Amino acid sequence: MQNIPVLQVCGRSLAEAYEQGLVALYRGGIPFPTQYDKPGDPPSLDATLNLTVLEPLAEPMIHKAFPGGIEDLREYVMEVQGAKDHWVKNMNDPADTRWEYTYHGRLAAYGVWREKHGDRSETTGPFNVNQVEKVIAKLAAQPFTRQAQMITWMPNVDLDCYDPPCLQSLWYRILPDADGTWWLNCNVRFRSNDAWGANFMNMFGFILFNRDVIAAEVARRSGHRVELGRLNWQADSFHIYGKDLAQARQRLFDRLDTTKFEDRVYEFSNEDIRAMYDEAGPLVTAKIRAHDAERGV
Repeated sequence: MQNIPVLQVCGRSLAEAYEQGLVALYRGGIPFPTQYDKPGDPPSLDATLNLTVLEPLAEPMIHKAFPGGIEDLREYVMEVQGAKDHWVKNMNDPADTRWEYTYHGRLAAYGVWREKHGDRSETTGPFNVNQVEKVIAKLAAQPFTRQAQMITWMPNVDLDCYDPPCLQSLWYRILPDADGTWWLNCNVRFRSNDAWGANFMNMFGFILFNRDVIAAEVARRSGHRVELGRLNWQADSFHIYGKDLAQARQRLFDRLDTTKFEDRVYEFSNEDIRAMYDEAGPLVTAKIRAHDAERGV
């Protein structure tokens, strides 16, 4: 028991790989306490995960067991693409109680580093580095580069933060095929990934980020057709909190033997699902604006 298990799963579609990851954790994870446990909570199930989605846009994309709705999914996609970046606090203002970060904010405006000199703090570089732009430029100019990477971790801030970023890095490399299509392969690393409460939306959100932000702009600049190749998802701690285990059993694990996989998933391209997703966009925008107005943003 001195070793944390390392789980390896691979699926063609997002929904298939997501379910395989959860099942592998349920069967092969080990009990672990967390700093977020409340008195009486059972221990979490935990493992290290390496999960591969071979065709990130293949159907079925959506698993019914993720704890949320289509509007929640749309809101997260918008957040990953920057819709809530203005909710992040000024790190130099101790009175600012807004969010510590957003993933997109760390990727598109990385910084600020601070160093103390006696009784004063001075800001040193890098300052607001747009990693998204730099990665796109690298890939468009040299698709085989091994340097197309973005990070979120800021050790001067995050080592003392109560809830630091779970996402750590995204790494990209393009593989061309014989027909001239460029296939955008991506590695994503999370230090901590809530398998039941967040993982599906995390993966869905970054698949669409890769499609809509990275691949689309690389295609525009390079003149090549760019499609999504495999997504490799690495989680140092892939876990289900003890408080969520009963719901996970009810909604998924206890149903595996009595339902077909096809009955546990949705196709994102389904007309009704897509309509719900598209209609959620203005609702999420209005929700964000209402939040801003309430707080005088």
